[in-house]
Amino acid sequence: MVSFSKLVVVGMAAAAVAHPGHEDIGSNVALKRSFLRHSRNSLSKCAEKAEFRAMQARAASRRRDLASKYSTRSADAGYLKARDLTTVINTSHLSNFTGVTASSSDDVFFSDDVPCILSPEGEVGPFWVKGEYIRSDVTDDEPGVSVVMDAQFVDIDTCEPIENLYFDVWNCNSTGVYSGVQDSSNGNGNDASNLDNTALRGLQPTDSDGVAQFTTIFPGHYNGRATHVHVIAHIGATVLSNGTLTGGNIAHIGQLFYDQDLITQVEVLSPYSENTAAITLNANDRVLAAETANSDSDPVLEYVLLGDTVEDGLFSWITIGIDTSASYSASYAASLTSSGGVSNSNSGGGSSGSGGTGGDGGSGGNGGNGGGGASGPH
Repeated sequence: MVSFSKLVVVGMAAAAVAHPGHEDIGSNVALKRSFLRHSRNSLSKCAEKAEFRAMQARAASRRRDLASKYSTRSADAGYLKARDLTTVINTSHLSNFTGVTASSSDDVFFSDDVPCILSPEGEVGPFWVKGEYIRSDVTDDEPGVSVVMDAQFVDIDTCEPIENLYFDVWNCNSTGVYSGVQDSSNGNGNDASNLDNTALRGLQPTDSDGVAQFTTIFPGHYNGRATHVHVIAHIGATVLSNGTLTGGNIAHIGQLFYDQDLITQVEVLSPYSENTAAITLNANDRVLAAETANSDSDPVLEYVLLGDTVEDGLFSWITIGIDTSASYSASYAASLTSSGGVSNSNSGGGSSGSGGTGGDGGSGGNGGNGGGGASGPH
């Protein structure tokens, strides 16, 4: 039986070292505790449902087939997992699965402990861009280690997969710079052309099993933060004719992480090795600490190598539990419009909201400014 005893709460975070405008970690402690109690009870009931287990099995098969598509390997084995704060930073999330083939058992991708993120609200960071394109491959020729990232979204109240949720992702490039933003703390602050850069940003809808996938690259790093990926979940949004999103509400904001050993292997490769910024270890990252505080949580992506080394690429996966009635608003640094990127002078990089419904908070498709939320303290 699938166990959901291992949960993640993506919490608030304190002021950033390198990037400004992050939330105070203590601002929503009561909300975090309430959500955690509710979500523990909800998902423990989910694990008892045959329909829920069948959904997980289908997701496992899908992940197996997708990994097989990209794999250069040919053997078979089991895999390791870890959850609480101590083991999150000390135990590998690397599958010791030595190959991914069409005949591989589904339980290679799902065994008894499924990593699941549950979040009342997390930190959006200062560099979200509204109005990015709906697309599965966000690489845009950026150099780096290729990553196929697979996420499944589950309603914590009904135990059902969430269909037509839009999974919004972004991360910095191999040398620690975010596309779509012109800011003095983000690479060359005088480079206005970066506003029109859409690399490593995009959205994907979930299918009937609540699953969405992206092809991207492994993130680089910058001062003060461990390697991470930003995520937002949009519900009830409208797709515009130009392939962007508008309206709806934000039901989840958070960040995902990778194993420290994996990061170390990637960072010695070019162009990652050309980055002179100091590396912040997972053990010292304030956001990872917040996401695992007072819980047996694990915000670190499971993964398998698609070849003999990290240079051959990775397949990574995670499950995210969502309270679909929640609605949050998030500050954005810029909007992508029909004329290109436009900076938001009111950006604060924070997020706010409540556990109830209402509010826009969706992506500003076609460069619209609707739904830009309140910013957190600098």
